[in-house]
Amino acid sequence: MGLLSELKLAVPWGHIAAKAWGSQQGSPVLCLHGWLDNANSFDRLIPLLPKDFHYVAMDFGGHGLSSHYYLGVPYCQENFVNEIGRVVAALKWKRFSLLSHSFGGIIGGMGMENMLTYRRGAIEHMLQAEAFQKPRQVVKPEEMLQRFLKNNNHLNEECGRLLLQRGTTQVATGLMMNRDRRVGLLEYSIPFLTRELLVHSIKQLQAQVLLIKASQGYFNMERGITDKSVMLLVLDTLRSVLKEQFQYMEVPGNHYVHLNQPQNVADIISAFLQSKERLPH
Repeated sequence: MGLLSELKLAVPWGHIAAKAWGSQQGSPVLCLHGWLDNANSFDRLIPLLPKDFHYVAMDFGGHGLSSHYYLGVPYCQENFVNEIGRVVAALKWKRFSLLSHSFGGIIGGMGMENMLTYRRGAIEHMLQAEAFQKPRQVVKPEEMLQRFLKNNNHLNEECGRLLLQRGTTQVATGLMMNRDRRVGLLEYSIPFLTRELLVHSIKQLQAQVLLIKASQGYFNMERGITDKSVMLLVLDTLRSVLKEQFQYMEVPGNHYVHLNQPQNVADIISAFLQSKERLPH
């Protein structure tokens, strides 16, 4: 299944970039990448999935080839959720599945409730992030790759190059990162992840959910802390709320298993997508 097209979907601050695979007549699947990644995150997985679906992988704002937000506009959960709504509206989808990795799963699984308290913190974080803005660096390609791999030690070299292919721009003296530097501090983008909001959001879900955990993954990306209590809270809440509508699988691999070893997850995801198709709509 080859890449069908590159997309540019107009939004008030510029465009959201995306890439599509498969027939547009197929059941739609929206693919959401992880924090600081881009749509190329799914390049090695999607060709292994069922051919009778239409897959669209978007670059979140400030990531990949998507436009950066205007100064003064925070990168926050509410705005990322809004981006998903804009993409779905532009594609004229009424019903679709979400295929998400890490941060993308958090955004895809959350609604707009209980945001009043969060908004004040998001604005404060935005102002702090803008105060520490620095000029973008130009780096030699090989040095860029080594820095990228050092900061993403779950990626192998081939997959690191794949993400940098969409995540950088070639200039006369080297490469520059495409992403907006304001999203580089995760707490400025998602300071809302309290346990209370996490549980509340899960309780609002009305969908079938498949959660795949890599055996050598990590739980708390921004801190590198393997806080198993968070994962246990998520699993317990999903099981109690969704019951038979929830599936959990653990596979060998690390945080980027879908990119490093897509064959470890492809059959599981394929079976889940195809089982959803057999259910009445």
